[in-house]
Amino acid sequence: MAGSVERSSLPERLQRREEERQRGVEKKRQEKDGQAVQEEKSGYFSSSFGLERAAIEEVLEDAGVGAEVLDEVSGRVQRLQKLLNDSMMFLVSYDIRQAQDHITRLQAALETRREQLQPKKKFAFKTRKKETTTAAAAASTDPPPVIRPKEMSAQPAAQCGLQGLSGQLLFMGSEEIQQKDVQLSQLRDCTITLPGSPATLHMRDLSGCKVLCGPVASSVFVDHCTDCLFTFPCQQLRTHSTKDSRFYLHVTSRAIIEDCSGLLFAPFTWTYPNIQQDYELAGLEQSRSNWDQVDDFNWLLTDVKSPNWNIIPEEERITHWN
Repeated sequence: MAGSVERSSLPERLQRREEERQRGVEKKRQEKDGQAVQEEKSGYFSSSFGLERAAIEEVLEDAGVGAEVLDEVSGRVQRLQKLLNDSMMFLVSYDIRQAQDHITRLQAALETRREQLQPKKKFAFKTRKKETTTAAAAASTDPPPVIRPKEMSAQPAAQCGLQGLSGQLLFMGSEEIQQKDVQLSQLRDCTITLPGSPATLHMRDLSGCKVLCGPVASSVFVDHCTDCLFTFPCQQLRTHSTKDSRFYLHVTSRAIIEDCSGLLFAPFTWTYPNIQQDYELAGLEQSRSNWDQVDDFNWLLTDVKSPNWNIIPEEERITHWN
């Protein structure tokens, strides 16, 4: 009787083994198909990115281009950045870094051409009288005045910006920054409020500053900043040589850091009137944020998190910004 039961169960065991084998075959087939699709997407990206990059370089090498053409090139560079941001999920780290380096060089070349068109512009107060008045206000015991950017001329590399101030409350409205390249540099212990939607935001050599910015249409670049607080939504964040700073972030790709330490991240929570319209203008998806997905180019281990960044505990996060 026992032998009969054993013989009857043999086909069942064989059937289960066959089903397991079939599942294994199907899994391998799906993995192979997925790899093929990924390689196909990667190939399409490389081809599209390379062709557009070469076309932009050709335009920038033309000595006769004017300001209108450079504005068009700026838009093309932004679209190239968006192509990279949207492709990061199937690109390897090396390809991402190479593409980002190409974009950075294009942006530098674009800024150089703009500087050549406006060689005499510098960050400065328009008159010595204004400079004296501002210095006296900063030295008083009263709250620091709000400095409007119209008192300053923009750096040649950017379309608007602020530079070289200490201990000030600084403000640029949406009509001044909308769809423009904004640059903040050499600021100390300042609070900078930027309600609006810039095309790009460049921040360099900031110390002890607080920067609140609306949705940025493409990239935010942070370079050589220390002990700062940043809050903004963007397509992509690239942070270099920055330490001991906090980011309240909405980013639709993955944040990238390099040569950084002591960085802390939390979700974007700042708001202001008309921010929804600025999200739409910037083309950012509010439902998609990778604020806690950070790639450290100095950290090569894939199974161990980088020690150069961390998440701000919920109980320590800022919820009210006034």
